Amino acid sequence: MKSTTRRTLAAVVTGVAAAVGAAAAPAAAVGTVPVPVPLEGAEKALNMELPSLSGEIPLPKPGKPDGPQFVAGRLLPARTVPQLPVTGGLPGAGLRAPVPHVLGTDFDHVGADVPASDLRTLSPGLSVDAPLTRPNPDHLGLPDTKLPQAGILAPVLQTVPGANLGMGPGL
Repeated sequence: MKSTTRRTLAAVVTGVAAAVGAAAAPAAAVGTVPVPVPLEGAEKALNMELPSLSGEIPLPKPGKPDGPQFVAGRLLPARTVPQLPVTGGLPGAGLRAPVPHVLGTDFDHVGADVPASDLRTLSPGLSVDAPLTRPNPDHLGLPDTKLPQAGILAPVLQTVPGANLGMGPGL
C-alpha cells in the first residue's frame, strides 16, 4: 500500500472516530431527560387554554464502591460487601395554568416549578468476621476461636429538594 493511501485511510478513520466520539459525548453528559406532556390536541378540541405540563426524569449513575479494607486482628477484611454509591436525582416537574382576570384584564397564570434535585445514595453493606483469629504462634500456628461478628452498614440518602411558586401576567 502506498504511503499516500495509508495517510488518506488514517485521516478518514480519525475523522470517523472523532465524529462518533462527538456524537456520544452529549448523550453521556445529560443528567435528566425532559418529558413534555402534549395537551395541544385537547386545547383545540375543547376550544380553551389548558395548563402546560412538563417533567424531568433523572438518569442514575453508579459510582465506584470502596473495596474491603484490611484491619489488624481480623481474619476477614472490613466491609466484606461494600456499599455502592449511586448518584442521580429526584424527578422534576413544571406546571403553568391559566387563571382568567385575577391580576388584570388579560389571562394570567399561576405556575409551579419543581426542578430535578441531586440525590446521592449508598446501598447497604455488610461487614463480617470469622469465628477464628489469625494463626497463633503459641498454639503451633493454629487459630484461636472467638465469637463471630456481623454488622450491617446502613444505607445513606442525601438530597435537597426545592420548588418555586408564582403568579404573573400572560401564559
